Amino acid sequence: MDIKSQLDDDQRSLDKRTLGPKFRARLLELIAKSGLSRAAFAIRIGIDRSALTQLLSSREPRLPRAETLAVIARSEGVSVDWLLGMLETDTLATEIAAEIEIEERASRSDDSRLLEWRREAQGAKIRYVPAYLPDLLRLPEITKHEIGSATDPRLATRVETDRETLALSRTPEADMEVCMPRQRLELLAQGAGFYDGVTEDVRRRQLERIAMLTEELYPAFRLFLYDGRAAYSAAYTVFGVKRAALYVGDMYFVLSARAQIQALTRHFDGLIRSADVDARNASKFTRGLLETL
Repeated sequence: MDIKSQLDDDQRSLDKRTLGPKFRARLLELIAKSGLSRAAFAIRIGIDRSALTQLLSSREPRLPRAETLAVIARSEGVSVDWLLGMLETDTLATEIAAEIEIEERASRSDDSRLLEWRREAQGAKIRYVPAYLPDLLRLPEITKHEIGSATDPRLATRVETDRETLALSRTPEADMEVCMPRQRLELLAQGAGFYDGVTEDVRRRQLERIAMLTEELYPAFRLFLYDGRAAYSAAYTVFGVKRAALYVGDMYFVLSARAQIQALTRHFDGLIRSADVDARNASKFTRGLLETL
């Protein structure tokens, strides 16, 4: 029996007058836990604001359709039974399986999927551990250096994606935390390691851009720097509570199970706790590196 048929059978056999208030209470709990406005929450779960208002109305005697219940449950990582007040713990229903998808990057000329996921997560917190420098802070010259060729077809599209990501970070609902080793900026200032071959002019302008944007975008954008000798992290992004992407060379491991996303969130929070440069001082730290040039 598929999820829809099972839900339809369950709904017919239960007292709607009992489940209705429980469903509305659980839905209000999810909205409060998300920290979003009702309009932003409606966008996150993929329904109209008016439809959400109707779902929350005590004058509406009917429960939502099975498809709507499944959409809300999948979006928020809870079971349908919990959403209907039939379970006390908000664990995932067995019918919502944990999934790991693999996105190939080798055949793609840009990071459009990442940008799409960031758009979907607007209004929720995005946690980002970059592989090199945060994309929204990069100069085109640094992007070219990372790709390794000025004639690579990925360059123009990736520069445009960086620009659009920065634009998203300037919207009122933006909320992003970035955590990375401070040694990455120190190597940039020195022109050493990965940044060997980058001219002093480019390195100076890149550091100035980081200092300027971390001031301009704060507190919607928060950069934390940890000691890379004391902590380690692979590159990944957690897009709110719905999705995470772990970067492995030319592939993304895309995680959608709640337990997986929570584990990466805890790891990210641990990186922030270990940071020796917090978001309020990221610009000051970067300007200090400028003085060494």
